[in-house]
Amino acid sequence: MSSTQLAPSTSAARWRTVDIVLTAVIAVAGGIIFAVYNQTYKVLDPLWAAFPPSSGLQTGVWLFPGILAALVIRRPGAGLFAELVAAVISALFGSSFGLTVLVSGALQGLGAELGSALVGRYRRFGLPVALAAGALTGFACGINDAFLMQFYPEYPASWLWAYVGFVTLSGLLTGAVMWFLTRGLAATGVLAPLRSRGANREGWLG
Repeated sequence: MSSTQLAPSTSAARWRTVDIVLTAVIAVAGGIIFAVYNQTYKVLDPLWAAFPPSSGLQTGVWLFPGILAALVIRRPGAGLFAELVAAVISALFGSSFGLTVLVSGALQGLGAELGSALVGRYRRFGLPVALAAGALTGFACGINDAFLMQFYPEYPASWLWAYVGFVTLSGLLTGAVMWFLTRGLAATGVLAPLRSRGANREGWLG
C-alpha cells in the first residue's frame, strides 16, 4: 500500500474550529469519566477473581475517547488528540496511575489513528474501521500495561498475553459501541457541523 493510498484527502485533513472544539469536548468528557473510573474500578475486582487477566475486559472505559473522536470528527489526529488530552485531564484530577497515564493516552490514541488510517484511509468510517480502531487501541493499552509499565509483575508470561488479549477484546467491543453511538448521535442532528453528520445513513462499511 503506497503512502498516497494512506494519505487523507486535502479536505479530510483540514481541521476547522468546530472540529477542534468538539474534539476537546470529547476529550474533557473522557478525562472526567477517567478520573471517576480511576477511583472506582476496583469494585469490579470480584468479577475477575477466577482468572485475574480477564480484568482486561474492564478497560474499555479508558479507550473510548480516541475511538469516538476518530469516528465523529473524521480528521487525522482526532483520536490521538482526544485520548491524550483525556489522559492529561485524568492526571490533573490526581490519577492513581500518576503521569504514566500520559504514555497510555498517547499509545491508545495512536491505536485509534492506525485503525482509521490503515482500514479506512481517513475516507471511510464504517464498522470495520471502528473495530480496527478499537482492537488496535486495546492492543496498545494491553502491551503498555503488561510489558512497558509492568503493572502485573506477578503474572507469568501466559497470563500477560492473556491480559493483552482481553484488553484487545474490550477495545473491539468499545469500537462497536462507539460506532453505534456515532450513528445515534448523527440521527439526532447534533453532528450537523461535522463530516459524520450522515453517519446514520451510511452502510456498515461507511
